[in-house]
Amino acid sequence: MSDFPKTAQAVIVGGGIVGCSTAYHLAKMGWDVVLLERKKLTSGTTFHAAGLVGQLRSNANITQLLGYSVDLYNTLEEETGLGTGWKMNGGLRLACNEERWTEVKRQATTAHSFGLDMQLLTPKEAQELWPLMTIDDVVGAAYLPTDGQANPSDITQALAKGARMAGARIFEDTKVTSVDVEKGVIKGVETDKGRIDTPVVIACCGQWTRTFAKTVGVNVPLVPMEHQYMVTERIEGVPANLPTLRDPDRLTYYKEEVGGLVMGGYEPNPIPWATSGIPQGFHYTLLDSNFDHFEQLMELSLGRVPALENAGIKELVNGPESFTPDGNFILGEAPELKNFFVGAGFNAFGIAAGGGAGMALAEWVAKGEPPFDLWPADIRRFGRPHFDDDWIRTRTVEAYGKHYTMAWPSEEHDSGRPCRKSPLYDTLKAEGAVFGEKLGWERPNWYADTSAGEEQRDIYTFERPNWHAPVGREHKAAREAAVLFDQTSFAKFALKGPDAEAALSWIAANDVAKPVGSLIYTQMLNDKGGIECDLTCVRVAEDEYYIVTGTGYATHDFDWISKNIPDGMNAQLFDVTSSYAVLSLMGPEARNILQKVTRDDVSNDAFPFGRAKTIGIAGCPVNALRVTYVGELGWELHLPVEYATTVYAALHEAGADYGLINAGYRAIETLRLEKGYRAWPSDIGTDHTPDEAGLGWAVKMKKNIAFRGREAIAAQRAAGKDGMKKMLASFTTDGDVILSGRETIYRNGERVGYVSSAGYGHTIGKSIAMGYVRNPEGVDRDYVLSGEYELEVATVRVPCTVSLAPLYDPKMERVKA
Repeated sequence: MSDFPKTAQAVIVGGGIVGCSTAYHLAKMGWDVVLLERKKLTSGTTFHAAGLVGQLRSNANITQLLGYSVDLYNTLEEETGLGTGWKMNGGLRLACNEERWTEVKRQATTAHSFGLDMQLLTPKEAQELWPLMTIDDVVGAAYLPTDGQANPSDITQALAKGARMAGARIFEDTKVTSVDVEKGVIKGVETDKGRIDTPVVIACCGQWTRTFAKTVGVNVPLVPMEHQYMVTERIEGVPANLPTLRDPDRLTYYKEEVGGLVMGGYEPNPIPWATSGIPQGFHYTLLDSNFDHFEQLMELSLGRVPALENAGIKELVNGPESFTPDGNFILGEAPELKNFFVGAGFNAFGIAAGGGAGMALAEWVAKGEPPFDLWPADIRRFGRPHFDDDWIRTRTVEAYGKHYTMAWPSEEHDSGRPCRKSPLYDTLKAEGAVFGEKLGWERPNWYADTSAGEEQRDIYTFERPNWHAPVGREHKAAREAAVLFDQTSFAKFALKGPDAEAALSWIAANDVAKPVGSLIYTQMLNDKGGIECDLTCVRVAEDEYYIVTGTGYATHDFDWISKNIPDGMNAQLFDVTSSYAVLSLMGPEARNILQKVTRDDVSNDAFPFGRAKTIGIAGCPVNALRVTYVGELGWELHLPVEYATTVYAALHEAGADYGLINAGYRAIETLRLEKGYRAWPSDIGTDHTPDEAGLGWAVKMKKNIAFRGREAIAAQRAAGKDGMKKMLASFTTDGDVILSGRETIYRNGERVGYVSSAGYGHTIGKSIAMGYVRNPEGVDRDYVLSGEYELEVATVRVPCTVSLAPLYDPKMERVKA
């Protein structure tokens, strides 16, 4: 091919809606982009997508991304001259029982907090918008006027034309046979038409992405699943502007198509596809219709839309789509290979996400970071269990089956468990532990007193859950006696080498050039001053640091630190998570207990706050860190895993006279909310600076030490109030008000933000929320504290009190003395 390119700034592999959207946006940014599609555009999974475009998700930035799709689809036809089939006909969501109605009202509050006009309707009002449905069992409905639907193939072709208009080159019938990588650097791609030299590859290959990425050592956790929907002949009474309809209690969705209906859904027993690999030559291909499997959805739909019983059926479309273990799509630069980007795993809402996902991925490629915090979709949210095909498939089947089930607060997955276990797992289970799971790790959430008849399991509800009182018991012990947390799942790294201090000084915002034995709490910032990591570093030697971060951020934080070690510096990062167990001893009696099990002096003079040293317990060398995340005197005890059961037993024997009990992660949450400790990524993240989060004290601006993000922090401080557009605050309200997060914050009657995390303060007897107070004209302490505040909870506004100080602050001698 004489016109086949030899070079490109970036090569996109895959010509579905996400690949074409990425090409469209990158080309508009002036990039020399080549898109390669092995067959025809849309021939993978895009061509058979249902095409519903809904916007609301539980995360504000994912909602913003979907809203961008809507804005783009509104103008794309005019820009390119190609029809897209886009129509903003609105979207309805039904509730058919009181718990679902509570969920819908909470979703409406979330929508309001994100600036979406979600309206609550009576059953009759909903029926007026959707006259074909029966409403005998409907309690209420939510209506989002800016939702809609599109023709997937048409909108993709329009994006492709827009990309070509901006200079992108698109080649169909061109197969990428390999990616050329030399010493960890992408050099180009080989195709059946020739080679293209390029430093950047963007994999938008739909359900083929996992296999393609594996060829260069990149892990993309997704699974092809069968997904069916029915297309009817014309039905009398179906208007062209009929809103899309989601009926989660009947597991089904509907949209208008050529005077008929499309009806599909998410059955509880989905069927994984291509478990031994996708067949060769699979393109523009559908699977055989499985009427027996679809019958369960058909029966549910007849109770909602009786007209379907006599409607002619054009076809039953069975098109495999890629789904992920958590139901969110996958974007970003692969942690395993620099400049290899992924946009895949769209869980049957690729059309809704396509416009925004392409925009975000293009900015990620061009600018080195996404336009805003996209952690729920970030490829680095995955970890070790996600390398195993069987584990991924098991979890993904569960996630698919829960697509329309109730989204309970604090709900845990059940599948693929247990996977990763602390050495104490069986011991703690026998003592009443109810476990949650994060990145495959089993973690005690709370402890049931089975002798008192407490069930050793989570019972989900929108009211106070069955673990409320047990967590209160653990919370009280932490405040008045002592508790022991098993936090073995912490991600733990070792940074070693003669340049370890210099490298970490560049990456960390706080001063890590401290003496051996120092413990440093620090953020790590991006160039905008946003918080990429929030962790603890211990200087264990002149040339070594021990770094501790959250369980779920193991891949992300390892990737951030390793990729930000300046070129030429001799420092290496190692993941040592599996080598160490962690027992956190917290509470006013913690010192008395610890002193009983060690000969080392743990008095405040010998072992002050913010220090770490090795002490002996029951024959074990324990790396003891004097730190707290619950606001009480405490130590994290890091020890080789083989000693865990011995040290655990010694601590409990010594603590028996001091009221020591086991406690779980849900108590940590209630305790840290009272103390005002922040959590990444809910309260702090890549869109928030330390100053906005009230963490400016942990930034080394007074020292002449360069670090990433310093210029952004300096500029924000120089601008004063004008540089601060938001500030994190705590809020309290009546203890009978149940907060679960994402409630809307009002100041003097105007919406100023939403709740980032929430819970109940057992010591203060009130419900607690944290969230940012926003003002485009600037925010300072006086602005925040001078307002009258309300929280919108399930569409009801309740008064609340704002605070920039800890809601409960134990006497300092209990923490630092």
